[in-house]
Amino acid sequence: MIHKFSSVHPDAQIGNNVEIGPFSTIEADVIIGNGTWIGPNVTIMNGARLGSNCEVFPGAVISAVPQDLKFEGEFTTVEIGDETTIRECVTINRGTKAYGKTVIGKKGLIMAYVHIAHDCIIGDHVILVNSVALAGHVEIGDWSIVSGLSAVHQFVKIGEHAMVGGGAMVRKDVPPFITAAGEPVTFAGVNSIGLKRRGFSSAHVNLIQDVYRIIYQSGKNISQAVEIVKREYKVDPNVLRIINFIEKSDRGLIRK
Repeated sequence: MIHKFSSVHPDAQIGNNVEIGPFSTIEADVIIGNGTWIGPNVTIMNGARLGSNCEVFPGAVISAVPQDLKFEGEFTTVEIGDETTIRECVTINRGTKAYGKTVIGKKGLIMAYVHIAHDCIIGDHVILVNSVALAGHVEIGDWSIVSGLSAVHQFVKIGEHAMVGGGAMVRKDVPPFITAAGEPVTFAGVNSIGLKRRGFSSAHVNLIQDVYRIIYQSGKNISQAVEIVKREYKVDPNVLRIINFIEKSDRGLIRK
């Protein structure tokens, strides 16, 4: 189901039951999975790998070369998981030789006018609200939400199940399971509503809240607080996720 006014290179690999609307362009080194819908006026460039049952709305540009002066034309990709929705005028740049690819997981919702720069790694079920801008090498964990008009500095990491408030300028890492908001962006509590919606028990939410009280409200520095958490909560997998995230943070955490 390819509209006669679209340009689809004969070498592009188009799956079964794919629909491509009018005035769209699909270049040669492109793979589109079964059941995906490509709306009108979409541009999908070399290196794009789209999963099955995705939706791409008008004006989106996927897998353009990075806006990075260090890019030297190397072969890189954009990989988009199954059942991801990409709304109007989204731009997603392919990777550089640093990571080799830009990745968006499955079942994500990328709303209108979002920009995802080179080498970003986005998890599953992530929501990026209208006009979010991600610089290069940003990493976002599963089930996280970045609210509208927010900008994320290069190399920043946002943990799983986190919620970033609207209009945020995110310059530091945002650990898992929390809400971050304000200017500068600070810890605003545990994302308890989001966690309960995703099946976390009250006991698990309370445990996560206890951990973040130690990290952000005990008066200890981050290193000291982490050592306390390690001593008091050794086996819980959610606590281990928090500790691992903090210990791997390169840019430092957002503050209280």
